Amino acid sequence: QVTLVETGGGLVQAGDSLRLSCTFSGRPFSNYAMGWFRQALGKEREFVAAIGRSGRDKYYEDSMRGRFTIDRDNSKNMAYLQMDSLKPEDTAVYYCAAGTYYTGGRSPAHYDYWGQGTRVTVSS
Repeated sequence: QVTLVETGGGLVQAGDSLRLSCTFSGRPFSNYAMGWFRQALGKEREFVAAIGRSGRDKYYEDSMRGRFTIDRDNSKNMAYLQMDSLKPEDTAVYYCAAGTYYTGGRSPAHYDYWGQGTRVTVSS
């Protein structure tokens, strides 16, 4: 059974940076494509970024491209989301997800496993 645990959320001011981490366990990490999603209060879960199994292929939601960077370290079973120039509208619970079939999937349906989420609050 795959387990994902997100860490690194918190309360920051607009313009600040945060680095979210996702710890993966239970299966060979390199077999899974990874994604980050977020869900703001009262809204649907939305795609943020995704990364392929080797870390070479990366995909971003257009509005976050250039501010957010996804990465992974297969030797540590970790995925990361570096978030720079944060805005109040980035406030949400951020989730990491793992899937074996799709690479770069932009729908929650493309992923098999999810973490519990880490809350990011950006004040103006």
